[in-house]
Amino acid sequence: MKTVSKYLPMAIIAFLLIGLGSCKNENKNQEEVATHKNEEVAMATPAEVENAKGYTIGDQATDFKLKDVDGDMVSLSDYPDAKGFVVIFTCNTCPFAVASEERMVALDQEFKGKGYPVIAINPNNPEVQPDDTYELMQEKAKEAGFTFPYLYDESQTIYAKYGATKTPHVYLLKKENDKNIVKYIGAIDDNVRNAEAVKDRFLANAVNELLAGKEVTVTETKAIGCTVKQ
Repeated sequence: MKTVSKYLPMAIIAFLLIGLGSCKNENKNQEEVATHKNEEVAMATPAEVENAKGYTIGDQATDFKLKDVDGDMVSLSDYPDAKGFVVIFTCNTCPFAVASEERMVALDQEFKGKGYPVIAINPNNPEVQPDDTYELMQEKAKEAGFTFPYLYDESQTIYAKYGATKTPHVYLLKKENDKNIVKYIGAIDDNVRNAEAVKDRFLANAVNELLAGKEVTVTETKAIGCTVKQ
């Protein structure tokens, strides 16, 4: 009994020390979990998540001020008489974009006089895709005979706001109460590889419906092209 009585206080102290250590570890773990939760919230606010998705039909599209290949800064507000815009994200080298160049010129010639000019924007980062520098954009516009602005999204922010993921990727906008409203998103037509095999001109059909005072029948199609290089 004396031996048990001798070691009992030591056992009690050891038990208390272990319990205290466990509480500290538990509190530390809870603090770490709370910290990770806070980091997750900071990493992606609801507004940031929504912006990452890009525009959907009926959204108001942002204006921009981007450098054209002739050195001028261009924005949608520079076209007060326009009824809307055919905004096409494209680039210098993607085979799908190159195959669409003549069609883009034809669309501009067909609809610019009717109030829907083509505005082309290069979203690619030239550090990732060296053939998409501003200087090579200037050469491309001249060689391809572009009749429309070919703008350099130098900060790579406009394509993200719109939600463009491919080149080419089309956004048809209509002016409504001084706002540019998205009416169509997707492809130019049903055969990006071969213009001669086109059977359905998605974009032209949508513009013609708007010009006729109608709602767009086919509002979204799948954009087929190269991924935006970032």
